[in-house]
Amino acid sequence: MTQPTDIRRDGHRPLLLDLFSCSGGAGMGYARAGFCVHGCDIADRPNYPFAYHRGDALEYLARLITTGEIERYAAVHASPPCQAGCALTVGTNQSQGWGGTHVDLVAPTRELLDRTGLPYVIEQPNGRAEIRKDLTLCGEMFGLGVIRHRNFELGGWSIEQPAHVPHRGRVRGYRHGKFYDGPYVAAYGNGGGKPTIPELQAALGIAWTNVREELTEAIPPAYSEHIGRAFLTTAALGVAA
Repeated sequence: MTQPTDIRRDGHRPLLLDLFSCSGGAGMGYARAGFCVHGCDIADRPNYPFAYHRGDALEYLARLITTGEIERYAAVHASPPCQAGCALTVGTNQSQGWGGTHVDLVAPTRELLDRTGLPYVIEQPNGRAEIRKDLTLCGEMFGLGVIRHRNFELGGWSIEQPAHVPHRGRVRGYRHGKFYDGPYVAAYGNGGGKPTIPELQAALGIAWTNVREELTEAIPPAYSEHIGRAFLTTAALGVAA
């Protein structure tokens, strides 16, 4: 880990590359932690609140490595698509003939990130594509209105795992035809008692997009803010991985 005087910066803020950025849930958390964020996603993301490159994330990262531009960055966050390891994809959907063409991008993402020589974070939901689970975060740890467990692989650095906070109740919605109330909303899909857009925004802590697909795919910014602050503290202390 570099000393703070060596860390790559844009002005006074260290640069972070946000790959597979979607609408910027992770990016916003890193920005709040003190980073200048550059995003990349294959889809058009007009709601992404920071500098943005539209294109294939792995091709873009490979180009940055080849040209040496990656050396501008202090760290990289990646949230590769996870359908290949999704329990629904390999279970129910597969039995109906779906889900057979999804590609697991975690391994090639990790391979390229290792080539950068930079500290990195790979994020995946519980039960999805295999990563080393160095850190698991939950919405209740941050007082949010979602559970949304997420696992994080940390390359080249480490932080302590916070204690898991017991959930206060159920996720609101229908289960097998019966409606259950609870303090959390289901931040995925549509119908079946799913939350409204304003409810999703409030539960996730996301105000800059009102697109349901973007909200249901996003991680709460509180997660990456926690990770980003820990990274900057680690860097300031000059702690090696």
